[in-house]
Amino acid sequence: MVGPVSSEAGLRADIVEVGRRLYARGYTASNDGNISVRLDAGRLLMTPTSVCKGFMAPEMMCITDLDGRKLAGDRDPSSEMQMHLEVYRRRPDVQAVVHAHPPTATGFAVAGIPLDRAVLAEVVTTLGSVPIAEYATPSTKELPEAVRQYVQAHDGMLLANHGALTLGKDLFSAYYKMETIEHFAKISLVARLLGGERVLSREEVFRLQDLRGRYGIAAPAPICTDPAPGDPAECQVVRAPSAPGQRLVSDHEAFRGGPDPRGLVPGLLRPGASPADAEIRLTYGELTALIEDAVRHLK
Repeated sequence: MVGPVSSEAGLRADIVEVGRRLYARGYTASNDGNISVRLDAGRLLMTPTSVCKGFMAPEMMCITDLDGRKLAGDRDPSSEMQMHLEVYRRRPDVQAVVHAHPPTATGFAVAGIPLDRAVLAEVVTTLGSVPIAEYATPSTKELPEAVRQYVQAHDGMLLANHGALTLGKDLFSAYYKMETIEHFAKISLVARLLGGERVLSREEVFRLQDLRGRYGIAAPAPICTDPAPGDPAECQVVRAPSAPGQRLVSDHEAFRGGPDPRGLVPGLLRPGASPADAEIRLTYGELTALIEDAVRHLK
């Protein structure tokens, strides 16, 4: 049984504060996003629909049961309430859920690129990886169905062409995971624009997983780097190449089969794409030289 986690007045104030931070950081715009927290074993406190998260007041919140029936409140609960309910039904340990549209992370979601490469040690030890749930029409029963397969193993995920979802032992824990996902996305984007990431080796990832236990970092599932086909709820899939004796491996060696013999800066190759689909980035001077060489051969 889940017991009371805080006073109702305190939780209402915390939702207001988390909403203010989401809006101030640009993680939500207009009336986007939604926040919820457990009041007790059978009741949830939730943001109302059609309200800007940066300008809420404690009395605006709704109370519902775990079947989505409104128990109290002058406003209707979030139109995406069913996604929250799915999380609470699947994860009794989760006390709070935050949904927002942080721009960089949502850009990865729109591009269909999960944040699952072993890039930052802090992210590997806390979130493990950030998968993408399949696209589902917001505010429909498709949305809880889309997140269902990832909820068991992950505390954070991207929602294809939609945003991000984070879970926590309390409201601020869930909010901080949203900050981590957006921070991770920004760093990953900059690294890829600069030519590619150096990723942690598989051996280093397993060292980091050992640290989880040593420092008491709670995780819903273990990390895996070679998942067997089947249920994605079994582990947190982190993409990391085996490189005995190395801590870091270049992006090209890790995901594209070795160093580029031409010395060109590699572009981004999406997971599952073939090398023929890769983007090659050239400087203006390199492009000019290639054109001049082609013109000479035409003559």
